This record gives sequence, C-alpha cells and structure tokens, in this order.
Amino acid sequence: MTDERLQQVSKFRRALIRPELGATAGAILVFGFFLVIAGNSGMFALQGIENWTVVSAQFAVIAVGACLLMIAGEFDLSVGSMIGFAGTIIAILSVQLGWPVWLAIISSFAICIAIGALNGFLVIRTGLPSFIVTLASLYILRGLTIWLSIRTTRQTIIGGVKEAAAGDWLAPVFGGKILTGLFTWMGQHGWIATFAQGPKAGQPVVAGVSMLVVWALALIVFGHVLLTRTKFGNWIFAAGGDAQAARYVGVPVNRVKVLMFMFTAFCACVFATCQVMEFGSAAADRGLLKEFEAIICVVIGGALLTGGYGSVIGAALGALIFGVVQQGLFFSGAESSLFRVFLGTILILAVILNTYIRRMITGER
Repeated sequence: MTDERLQQVSKFRRALIRPELGATAGAILVFGFFLVIAGNSGMFALQGIENWTVVSAQFAVIAVGACLLMIAGEFDLSVGSMIGFAGTIIAILSVQLGWPVWLAIISSFAICIAIGALNGFLVIRTGLPSFIVTLASLYILRGLTIWLSIRTTRQTIIGGVKEAAAGDWLAPVFGGKILTGLFTWMGQHGWIATFAQGPKAGQPVVAGVSMLVVWALALIVFGHVLLTRTKFGNWIFAAGGDAQAARYVGVPVNRVKVLMFMFTAFCACVFATCQVMEFGSAAADRGLLKEFEAIICVVIGGALLTGGYGSVIGAALGALIFGVVQQGLFFSGAESSLFRVFLGTILILAVILNTYIRRMITGER
C-alpha cells in the first residue's frame, strides 16, 4: 500500500488548489466578454478604465479586511453599517461641531477600530458565532447612524464636508489624487485624451489617480505580505484552520481574531472616509449591503467559508471582477439590476468550486 505522504502531486492538481485560480480565470473571462460586447463603448478608453478601476478599488478596500478575517475563521456582517456610521461621525464632528477635519477623521477611525475590537472580544468571550454578534452590530450601527443624523441635523444626509475640509492636511490623503502633474504633462504632449471644449478645455480627461485606488493597492500589498511572508500570517491560517490545535502549539488565537476584527473595521473606515471626501457629504444609508459584496469578493477569490484557506490576491481579483462587471453592464447598455443577478450566480458557482477544492485538500468524499 502506497504511503500517502510520499504520493506525487501533479502540476494540474497543485494549480487547482491555488486560491486565486478561479478568480484569475473569472477575470480573464469577464475582460474577454466585455471586450467583445462593449469594446467600442469607451469602457476601455482612459475614462472608462478610470471608472471601473475606482469601483473595483471600493470593493477591494473592504474585501482585504474581510479576506483576512474569513481566513481567521470569522465573519463581520457589520462592515456596511460601519461605513455609514464612520462617514456620519466625520460629518457631524467636522460640520456640526466645528472640529478640524483631520481630528474628525482620526476620531472616526479610533471609534470604528474600538467597535471592531468589541465585536472580536464578544465573539471570543461569549463563544457566540461571529455571524450573530456582527449581525447585531449591523442593526445597532445602522440605527445609531440614522438617530445621530436626525438628532443633529434633522436629516439623514449631512453636507458641507468639502467646504470644511478646504486646506486640511489629512483630507487629501483620502479624497485627493496623485500624479496630477504627470497626467497634465501627458495631456499636453498628446499621450492621453484632453477635453476639446468647455471650462476644462485642454485638460486631461483623467486628472490623476484617485486616493481610493492608492489605498486599495496599499491594503492589498499589506494584506498579501502579512499573510504570506510573516509569522502572524501563519497564525491567521492556523486560527481559522483549527483553532484548538493552534492553541496547543502556542498560537495566540484570541488575539489574532480580535486584531482581524479591528483591521476589518479599519478598512471599512478607509472606505467611508474616501467616500465622504469624494462626495463632500455623509449619508446614513451609505455602505448598504457592502458586507455581503465583500464576502462574495473573498469567496470568488478562493477563500473557504470554513476558514484557514484563502488569498488576498484572490479577493482583489474578485473585487476587480465586480468592478468590471458593474461598469461593463453600464457601458453595454444592459439593465443595472442584472448586476445583482450576477452576484448571486457567481456566489453559488464559487461556493461549489470551493467545496470541491476543500474536498481535494482534506481528502473528503
């Protein structure tokens, strides 16, 4: 009888168990599909690329946090509500109370990270599923956001943030653009398209790279390096794979899980701050359903719902697929509601594929 420990694993089998495989194939198919049906619509012109890149970055920012938390074996359903809550806190503190915007932003981050720590602490101390604990947080934060907005302004949308942020040193880190000089130079030399008429005549159609895209790339790199190049990354896999066995070998499972809840809250606050700085306002309903979209990105990226397996790069590819499909439907003139149909379909297919992969890894029948 052959010893299983000495069995040769084919290259095809090794490729199949890569978390990013499904997302990579999906991204290639999606790009190919929209190149065919929307190639002449402007989707792949500079402005079109900017549109779906920014949308993909929105998904990616929250998907990175959700990915690391899911690999650690937990879920956070309060992410969407935290986005609306964080933005409202920034707007109330800066517009209504007159705080400097930089202080309002830092305060919002501190509050959200503390809430993330509380979620993690409750999961660890009570032994309740994170699904239940964060579902409660979802409702608490959404209700608190609406109450705070109406209590302070008698409306659920708070404007005036852009005016309050004028001259602030921290606001451009979330709401500005980089490489503006380079894009202007390329426009002047005819390398990229410029506006032909109007008040922006002669200016490039894309003025720079949005800070949201910069944040997304930074978080992806940070998450990938943390997960694949550090001892803490091994702890994340161990905590989600078999928490009790990890404890036996000295992994601080509780600390790992709490820190991942805090990091997820940090990512949600980054998303919220970028939105507030971009639109100049906060709305109580911002972030609606974003928690599920983040989870779907992670599942498409190859993470197992049971924890202990996944990839930040895969989650980022899942976010890219979402952004391209959402904007591709717009450019192709399709009904926007089909995007939700796509989400549901791709979720089912991803879960089936991940289940098959898990059985390959564990040898289950």
